Amino acid sequence: MKTRSNIKDIARLAGVHPSTVSRVLNPATRSMVSEALAVEVLRIADELGYRRNPLASGLRTRKTFTVGIIIPDLTNPVFPPIVRSAEQTLDGAGYIAILADSGSRERSEREIIENMRARDVDGLILATAMRRDPVVDTCIEQGIPIVLVNRTVSRHHVPAVVNDDELGIELALKHLVELGHEHIAYIGGPQSTSTGYGRYHALLENAEKLGLELDNELLINAPAFSETAGAETLNGLLDSGKAFTAVLTANDLLALGCYDALRARGLSCPEDISITGFNDMPYVDRMDPPLTTLHIPHDALGVKAAQLLLARIENPNAPIEELRLAPELIVRGSTARPTIAS
Repeated sequence: MKTRSNIKDIARLAGVHPSTVSRVLNPATRSMVSEALAVEVLRIADELGYRRNPLASGLRTRKTFTVGIIIPDLTNPVFPPIVRSAEQTLDGAGYIAILADSGSRERSEREIIENMRARDVDGLILATAMRRDPVVDTCIEQGIPIVLVNRTVSRHHVPAVVNDDELGIELALKHLVELGHEHIAYIGGPQSTSTGYGRYHALLENAEKLGLELDNELLINAPAFSETAGAETLNGLLDSGKAFTAVLTANDLLALGCYDALRARGLSCPEDISITGFNDMPYVDRMDPPLTTLHIPHDALGVKAAQLLLARIENPNAPIEELRLAPELIVRGSTARPTIAS
């Protein structure tokens, strides 16, 4: 029977101390070793068919090598690519990810975290944070390693990987203004979230910089980032009788709701009204018309969040980082110059 290779075997063949091999095999600490040495150690480990034994490692380090990932809505196409890239990164470090959908309900999220803590997860990645979030408060009080992704909180300085919402709104608004739109409506999201709050205030600030006068009655923050909320909000704006030629929305689901409302009224996008989104979620390039939106680096959000959490698990006293990733404006068929009639 073939003997299972271990870290000491790798260290002996590489001519290094076993602690060096441990650093190389852990992605969170690999940067502490020169790239050439890391490549050599990984080559030897692969040749020996080395596989990490989580149970044995857990007995030595008191870790379970499991991480909880909690998202607000699994049906939102934005989250699966983020979760997938986070899970792949964690897997590379020998961790297993446990995924849970909170359904955006605080009570459910509390119960999920309690259940995960009962299973001794080593840390949590949360995509569910509200600006003032008692669940995050509890995690901090109990010393649970956490990293926030896509959203952040206002009360604490917490490790997070988020999008540069201010830059995204600036790019979208400038695009509409450069097309010649002067009467622009806005459909935002819940102000209880950092994404809803930040994108709305970014709109106000950038309109002022551009010398654009916005009609407050055309600026509506919807109760949810959903297709239904987008349709209902746009219907309300159309019923108001206020004139506008473009709608800047705070996420793609709201934008798709606007598509629904226009179609039901026999109106066309962008001929009657131009629409922009935010997130560039999968398949919006196949909509009719393809959606002009802000592309966010979905994979990078997941990878960076996992890396931050792994570093935090390894060293709970590591400096707190908040990474802001830049979105990119993707211009497609849902925006055009306003017609003369409008």
